[in-house]
Order: sequence, then structure tokens, then C-alpha cells
Amino acid sequence: MERTTLDVAEALIAAGHGAFVASGGGRLVHKLTGAGATHFTLNIGSKRLLSFPWRVAALRKLIVMNGIDVVHARSRAPAWAAWRAAIAENVPFVTTYHGIYNEGFPGKRRYNSVMARGDLVIANSRFTADHIQATHQTSADRIRVIPRGVDMALFDPDAVPPVRVEAVWKKWAVKADDRVVLLPARLTRWKGQTVAIDALAKLPDDTVLVCAGDPQGRDGYVTELREQARKLGVESRLRLPGHEVDIPAALLAADIIVTPSTDPEAFGRTAAEAQAMGRWVVAAAHGGALDVVDDGVTGTLVTPGDADGLAGALGTIPDRYDPAAARRRIAERFSKQALQEATLNVYEAVLRLR
Repeated sequence: MERTTLDVAEALIAAGHGAFVASGGGRLVHKLTGAGATHFTLNIGSKRLLSFPWRVAALRKLIVMNGIDVVHARSRAPAWAAWRAAIAENVPFVTTYHGIYNEGFPGKRRYNSVMARGDLVIANSRFTADHIQATHQTSADRIRVIPRGVDMALFDPDAVPPVRVEAVWKKWAVKADDRVVLLPARLTRWKGQTVAIDALAKLPDDTVLVCAGDPQGRDGYVTELREQARKLGVESRLRLPGHEVDIPAALLAADIIVTPSTDPEAFGRTAAEAQAMGRWVVAAAHGGALDVVDDGVTGTLVTPGDADGLAGALGTIPDRYDPAAARRRIAERFSKQALQEATLNVYEAVLRLR
């Protein structure tokens, strides 16, 4: 179960509605039920064709027994069963298209197409909306752009005491006079860690690059990153601390945040969270980053894969930068509250269509 599912469930409960979630479970289930929602643990994400009729039947039963008014799918395998169940029970169907799905295998585009089959389709950025229209020929009047939401109470610089920031510095083994560049993302090639290390070699010796993220079993990639840093002579300035639990403190512990993804991000929540914490962001100029980062005002957009350009952008933060203004912009356009309100508006709209 994803964070945004919890955010929307909280909004439904606060508005006096019921919120029912069927998923395979996960770390957020206790928060979901604690907010007053109901969770059903089902193997809803199975890709086994033989189990498909069972999954459709299980969802139809939940729709009928709980008086469900709208079915909202957020992932492809569950969406196929949810789509069939919603049609069978004549219930409006909403989808959230929150990733640019791979189409490298035969039939993959058709598999992905279920996320564009909602009566209304939520896209998490203008980039994603354009992709849906181009790939699935979905009409613009069926698409609603709702960016992923930042919890402004959680990502608030005033809410993070110095002791939390100091704990992060200790974990990263950085010194007080180090200039810290943070790349917070899972360790996978398209997130751009190799480009960031190339850029690190072009920056002053007091610059430390922290690639904070879970390798998720990609031990070979971790070894490759360390070897790249060794060959460039920056091994002592690279930190690979693994998964970071306290993201707000980590963002405050850095001087600048970098998101150098070589493939476009569908949205780019990290860049939004960083700005909410008052941090300057350097991001690859494609995908959702074009929406999230106001180039030259709240951050710098650079050519994807360009280590020289990235190093140049990481070299300085403009004197005119106003962290408070960056935070206000995120609150106005990319907050959790904005996402919640817009999503509930989609539910109302799709009910009016029936």
C-alpha cells in the first residue's frame, strides 16, 4: 500500500465518507486502520491468469457488501481485476497513472493500458498526462492532473530539531566544514548516481556526495559505484549509507539536493519535498521536474546525463534564492492537502457522470 492511498483515505474519513482499501498489506496498514479506514488483505497484485476470476469475484463481493460508490485503482495488476469488478457492479472506475511504464515486452502496452481505462484518469504531472494521451489516445477531458502531495507538516524545517540533523551527519560521517550534496533515491542506474559521481570529481575537495537509498539487492551496482569513485579519486568523498529513515532531517543535513535521473521522473516527489524544506534543488530537465522546479528561482534544471553541466549547477546557490518562497510554492501547488481536495473532487465528478 502506497503513501498516497493513505492520504486519500484520511481525506475521505475527514469528509465523513467510508474508505476501504484492498491491498497486499505493507508498513502503512496500521496507519490506515488507525485513521478509521478498513483494510482487506488480498493477493490483489498477482499476475497469475488462473487466479484472475477469483480476484474479480473477491472485489465484486467487497463492492456489494460495503456499498462501494467508486473504485479507484493505483497499480496495474490490481487494476485489471478492479476494472472488471467495477463494470460488473456498474460502479464508476478511477485510475491513477503515476509512472511511465516500460513497454519493452510484446503486449506490455496493452497490459499498461488498464491505467488509462478509468472513467476519469488521474495523472501525477503534465508530463504523465501528455504520455497518456500520446500512448493510449485517451481524450484530454478524461484526464485530471493531480501532483503527488507533500506533507507540509512533516516536511517543515521548523519541526526538525538539531539533534535529528546531527544524527544524520554522524551516520554519514561528514565534517562540519563539508559541503554536502544529497541524492536521495534508491540505488538503480536510471536515478543517475553515476552521473553525480562524475560531477563530484569536478567539484572542490570539500564537497561530499551522499547517495542515500536502498540498493534493493543490486549489490553489483553498489560495487560499480564504489569502483567508479575510486578511479576518479573521489572515493573518500562518496557516501552510500543505504536507506534513510528520517528524510526531513536528511534534507536539512544537506546543503543542496540533486535529482539527476537519466530517465524522466513521472513526478519527482523528492524535488518537491526538498523545496518544502527550503533546499535548493538541481534536477535533470525532463519529466515531472519541469513542473516541480522553477528554474533559476527554486532550483536549477540541467541537461540529463551532462556531468559537466551538473557540476556547474552544483557549484553555487544564487544569493537571490528565497527558501521561504520555495516552501510557499510547494504548499500552494504540491501539498498533501491539495492532492486530497483534488482527488475527492474527481470522485464527485465521476459520480456525476453516471
